[in-house]
Amino acid sequence: MILGVYWYFKFPEDLYHFKFFKFFEGCGGHADNAAELVVRVQVDHPDDFIGKLKELKSRFKKAFLHLNINENQLIISIGDHQLFDFYFQLALEIEVLLVRENAIILDSIIPFKSLSTKTYHVERENFENNEHRFIQIVGSDLKKNNAETLSIRIDCNLPLNNKEFFINDLGSICREENLNVFYYKDHHFNNHCNLMLFFTNGRQKTDALQTVNLNSFGNKVRQLTQKYQVYFGHLEGLKYYPQNGPHVELMIDEEYILSKK
Repeated sequence: MILGVYWYFKFPEDLYHFKFFKFFEGCGGHADNAAELVVRVQVDHPDDFIGKLKELKSRFKKAFLHLNINENQLIISIGDHQLFDFYFQLALEIEVLLVRENAIILDSIIPFKSLSTKTYHVERENFENNEHRFIQIVGSDLKKNNAETLSIRIDCNLPLNNKEFFINDLGSICREENLNVFYYKDHHFNNHCNLMLFFTNGRQKTDALQTVNLNSFGNKVRQLTQKYQVYFGHLEGLKYYPQNGPHVELMIDEEYILSKK
């Protein structure tokens, strides 16, 4: 799967500027709607334009694109529950096409009847399903430019004298498994340690897109639990909840991932 910096609740202010597309924030909770970049336009040669869109989308295999079509009018939607940078890059590329086509922006208030649709799905990896219950996939609060971060979180505990070796080995696993962000919080007590571990990546752009195999990563972490007497979960309740930190082992795009103190 793809981990790293994304946008859902708010637009990435000061990073992207659009002439055509409008950003519609996601709605979490019970509704759980995707965030979207949407534009409604009119073009002179719709079939030719749709062909160019299809060709463009082939370069953005991890993005979702949907078209509602009524003769020479189109509603173009780019959406997901995590809009990584490459989604916004796709929108910018589409805007270049729209300018070349002398496209006209149409008012969304005017009724629109969709006569046909085209959907270009995300290209999925074979290892999408997570087989390890100790791996949690978590978001974050808003950071720089309204960014959020999708991360792996693992809660565990172990003897304090094993902690340094365990952390070092986790760093090695990150380098093997295409993860370039690793930080943690801890709490020491009675020669023992509760840990809250976070693993993720930075901003995901078309020229540096990273995918992570959760099961391969999880298998290697599980092997370390036998080596260092690591147990999943925390001990001794809220009194020893790991709140010290974050302690950074690997980092990129820090201002988008960690809150400023």
